[in-house]
Amino acid sequence: MSFSNFNVSTYMCDGYSGKDFNLGSINAKTSDDIISFGPKDNVNSPTHYTSGSQEAIDVIEDAIKDAPSVKVGMLQAQVLKYLLRIWLKSDAKEDAEKARWYLNRLIESL
Repeated sequence: MSFSNFNVSTYMCDGYSGKDFNLGSINAKTSDDIISFGPKDNVNSPTHYTSGSQEAIDVIEDAIKDAPSVKVGMLQAQVLKYLLRIWLKSDAKEDAEKARWYLNRLIESL
């Protein structure tokens, strides 16, 4: 599918004032995929977890599947969560400190 002829004005809603128009995200890998122009979804796919080729949750679930206990798996997941999004949030140092806090608890639990 090509967007070379896409015209935003063709798809306007009634009452659109010309400010803050957001097409949302294009969720398609090929032209045969469904394309979504829905609103930003901070619950199911926040941008700080979906940057890159894989969602953070998929990386985390794969990494912790062999954890020896639920507790250490959870601690590892928290470390990964903060490190995977470190450059995508407003305070990288704070996320690094949170990751360290969970990492210290993980190390103490081993």
